[in-house]
Amino acid sequence: MTQKKSQLCPRTNVDTQVPDGGWGWAIAISFFFVEVFTYGIIKSFGVFFNDLMDTFNESNSRISWIISLCVFVLTFTAPLSTVLSTRFGHRVVVMAGGLLVSTGMVVASFSQEVYQMYISIGIISGFGYCLSFLPTVTILSQYFDKRRSVVTAVASTGECFAVFAFAPAITALKENIGWRHSLLFVGLLQLNIVVCGSLLRPLSVKGLGSPKITAQENRKEVQYMLENEKTRTSIDSIDSGVELTTSPKNVPSHANVELEPKANPPHSLGKTRSKQGTRKAPLLDFSILKEKSFICYAFFGLFATLGFFAPSLYIIPLGISLGIDQDRAAFLLSTMAITEVFGRITAGFILNREPIRKIYIELICVILLTVSLSAFPFATEFWGLTSCSIFFGFMFGTIGGTHIPLLAEDDVVGIEKMSSAAGVYVFIQSIAGLAGPPLAGLLVDHSKIYSRAFYSCAAGMAVASVCLALVRPCKNGLCQRHHAGEAKTESYRGKALQDIPEDFLEMDLGKNEQKVRMKMEPV
Repeated sequence: MTQKKSQLCPRTNVDTQVPDGGWGWAIAISFFFVEVFTYGIIKSFGVFFNDLMDTFNESNSRISWIISLCVFVLTFTAPLSTVLSTRFGHRVVVMAGGLLVSTGMVVASFSQEVYQMYISIGIISGFGYCLSFLPTVTILSQYFDKRRSVVTAVASTGECFAVFAFAPAITALKENIGWRHSLLFVGLLQLNIVVCGSLLRPLSVKGLGSPKITAQENRKEVQYMLENEKTRTSIDSIDSGVELTTSPKNVPSHANVELEPKANPPHSLGKTRSKQGTRKAPLLDFSILKEKSFICYAFFGLFATLGFFAPSLYIIPLGISLGIDQDRAAFLLSTMAITEVFGRITAGFILNREPIRKIYIELICVILLTVSLSAFPFATEFWGLTSCSIFFGFMFGTIGGTHIPLLAEDDVVGIEKMSSAAGVYVFIQSIAGLAGPPLAGLLVDHSKIYSRAFYSCAAGMAVASVCLALVRPCKNGLCQRHHAGEAKTESYRGKALQDIPEDFLEMDLGKNEQKVRMKMEPV
C-alpha cells in the first residue's frame, strides 16, 4: 500500500527511516544553488559600496544599513518562515521566496534615493531570502542522518563559490554596463531560486521515535498489572489451589505478556492515547525556550552574527584605503571565499566522525575565528591582508556551514525540534544582524580607519565563544541534580514494584497457612 501511494503521489517521499541519500542528493544540489543566490549575493554586495556612496552621496554607515536591514529581516522573519513551511510545505515557500528576492533586487536597480533600497533590498529581498534559505536547510537535515554534517557542509559551499565568482565578475560588469544594470542582471539571475524550490519534495518518515515511548508505557502497564495480579493471587490462591504463575520468575520481561486479558488497562488510557494521536502538532514549538542549552546556543548565534557579515562587506574598502587597487582588493574577497570552501568541507568531515563531541569542535573553531578577526587591524599591505583573509575564510567556513545543523544534535535540542529551533534561533540572530554592519560603519566614520570595523566583530565573537562553552554544561551539568533526583525516584519505584510484591506474597501465604492450621487443629 505504501509503495502504491508513493507512486500515485510523487510529491511526498514516504519512508520508515531517514533515507540518508536518495532524493536527498537533489535537495543538497538545490541547497547549494540557494546558497549561491542568497548569502552569496549578500556577501558580494560590498562591490557596490563605493558606487552607492558616490551616487547617493551618503556616508558609509547609511549605505551599510541596506545589508544590515536585509539581514535583520532575513533573521527576524525566521519563525514566520517556519510557520509557513509547516502550513504550506517547503516547496511553495521557497518558490515564493525566490520571486520576492528577484523582485526586490530588480526594483533596487531603479532606486533614486537610498531609502528606496532600504525597502526593496532590505525588506522585500530580505524576506525572500528568509523564505528561500531556512526551509531548504531544514528539509535537507530531514533527508540525512549519518551524513548530515558532511552533506550540509559541502552543500553550503555554494555561497563561497558565489563570492569567489561574483566579486570579480560583478566588478568587471560594472565597468562595462554600470552598477544599475549589473544589479538588474543579478536580480534576474536570482530567479533560479524558484527552480531550486520546485525540487524540494517533502519527506514523511513513519514510526520515528515511537518505539521508545511505546516500550516504556508497556513496561509501566506490565508492572502495574503484575502488582495487582500478585495481590489478588496472594489472597485467593489458598482456597483455589491454583499455582502462583504470576511470580516475577515466571513472568517474561518483555512488554507483550499474557496478563492483559486478566487485568485490562483502564478505558481512559486508550482515550487519552487516541486524543494524543489525533492532536495536531504546533506550527511553532516554543517549548525549546525552556531548555537552557538552547538559550545558550541562541546567545552564541546572537553575538557570533556580529562577526559574520561585516568582514566581507569591509574587506574591499579596507584594501582600497591601504592603497591597493580595486581589482586586487576584490581578489581579497575571492580569497576569503575560496578558503571558506575548504573550511566548510574540513569541518563537515571532522564532525561526521563518530564518536565526537561536535560542540567542542565548534568551540575551538570559534576561538580561532576570534583570533583571525583580531589580526586584520595589524595588516598594512596586500599580502598581510591576504594572509588574514585566508585565515578568516577557513575558520569562518568551519562555523558558517555547521552552526544551524548543530541544532539537530542532542547536545542542543535534537532532530525532532530542529524546525522550530532553527526558526527561533535565526530570529534571535536578527538583533545582531541589524546592529552588526552599522556598528562597524559607525567605528569607521568616527575613526576614518576601515580596520576599526573588525574590532566589533572580534569582540562579538569572543562573547559568542563563552556562550557556546556553556551549552553542554547547561544540558547536563547544571540540571544534573534535578535529573538525578528523578532517576533515583524511578529506580526506587522500580525496585518497589519488583521486590515488595514478592515478599508480600511470601508473608501473605505464611499468614494464610497459619490460619488453615489453626482451623484444622480442633477437628
